[in-house]
Amino acid sequence: MQKFRAFRIHEIDKKIVARFDEIGLEELAAGEVVIKVRYSTINYKDALAATGAGRILRRYPLVGGIDLAGHVVSSEDARFKTGDEVLVTGCGLSETHDGGYAEYARVNAEWVIALPRSLSLADAMRIGTAGFTAALAIDRMERNGQEPARGPIAVTGASGGVGSLAIDMLAGRGYQAVAVSGKVEAEGYLRSIGAARIVKRQDINLGKRPLEAVEWAGAIDNVGGEVLTWLTRTVDFWGNIASIGLAASADLNTTVLPFILRGVSLLGINSVANTRAERLHVWERIATDLKPRHLGLIANREIGFDALPAAFADYVGAKVVGRTLVRIA
Repeated sequence: MQKFRAFRIHEIDKKIVARFDEIGLEELAAGEVVIKVRYSTINYKDALAATGAGRILRRYPLVGGIDLAGHVVSSEDARFKTGDEVLVTGCGLSETHDGGYAEYARVNAEWVIALPRSLSLADAMRIGTAGFTAALAIDRMERNGQEPARGPIAVTGASGGVGSLAIDMLAGRGYQAVAVSGKVEAEGYLRSIGAARIVKRQDINLGKRPLEAVEWAGAIDNVGGEVLTWLTRTVDFWGNIASIGLAASADLNTTVLPFILRGVSLLGINSVANTRAERLHVWERIATDLKPRHLGLIANREIGFDALPAAFADYVGAKVVGRTLVRIA
């Protein structure tokens, strides 16, 4: 195979340098399946890795991009054949293994998911890890007894990729999804994708008591810190809080009282360390009962591979609403 383009992240003189390189297949991490990458996407984690704002990579150099979708070029695993449409999300891509920001990827067969019939390659990446994470959170909550009849679900960091897709999916399942956001200008967008109500983060009375008045039947939190603490105080009996992100802080200053007096469950959501069976189950739900209804509104930006480096700063600066599709080939 001839050389191909890859957006690789290097550590040079203790500084992060991200750039386009011409590499060969032999320079990629080992794996049984080679994929011609058609699309990827941008996640907050990708922006942190590429700019050096967060220490995401475990080794250098590494191809960036935690998501990819494309066609199988070759496979040493009988489950996949040349031409199959497939996707890979998470699984250590752009952390310990070369990721999706390249014209070709080589990955472990266990990570590869056959593209669900109701999705295109582009839509699979418009959903990407963000949608997988949102769906995983809802699936975990429902397995723990969450249901629409029990009341509203708060979604913090609502205008981001995970938050947007969570609102869309929750509304599609019949939940009253309440968007909690610090972006006043995003109110119209949030309503258009299914939010039943908007709560401005700056208007929240976080409270100080271990238990405050009940406001939510459950929550999906992308923020962490004092907002997550507030959720533990205000979620109703037997409600679930899916903890996904730490955009504000990794701290959690609470007591055991919400958990032992109201029976609240705090569910940690990890989009990387999932079994293959769980990944297949969640993607099946994404393609059916959790399929986003407003994907065109949520992922309304598409950029070419060349435009990728300039796109990260807005993610680090929290200036992005929704999702961005990256056209690799």
